[in-house]
Amino acid sequence: MQYEIKDLPEVRVAYLRYKGPFGPALGDFWKEVFTPWQKAFGLLGKVTYGVAQDDPGTTPAAECRYDACVEISPEHQIAPPAKETHLPAGRYAVAAFKGTAADVPKAWGEFFSQLSAENKIAEGLCFERYPADYAMDPATGVFTAELCIPTI
Repeated sequence: MQYEIKDLPEVRVAYLRYKGPFGPALGDFWKEVFTPWQKAFGLLGKVTYGVAQDDPGTTPAAECRYDACVEISPEHQIAPPAKETHLPAGRYAVAAFKGTAADVPKAWGEFFSQLSAENKIAEGLCFERYPADYAMDPATGVFTAELCIPTI
């Protein structure tokens, strides 16, 4: 998998948390919960992030946590049920992804394996970054994103 090393800035985000098994349910969460919330608070057309808080390979499926996030300005007031966090600045290996939701776990697995073999993984949050003009092809389900892993 091809990737670039990028220095990413800290980003303030508002997020909603999903808890449960990863897979198709995450897509449903984005579509049925996060995007309507984003629209209701005027946060469409902004960069969004998906942050898995747990490794589904070592955490029971029912306990896995995933945060759907959107970039917000410093002055933006966050209203419940959303919460605030900051994605940390740092050096990241960033790989372009193009595929369907079903392709995401395989892409993450390949990316982690490659960086592990190269001894380049650092401690920190891994996340998917979706462009502000994010769009999914309604016929194929294909979309683009960036996979970001902290690196040394």
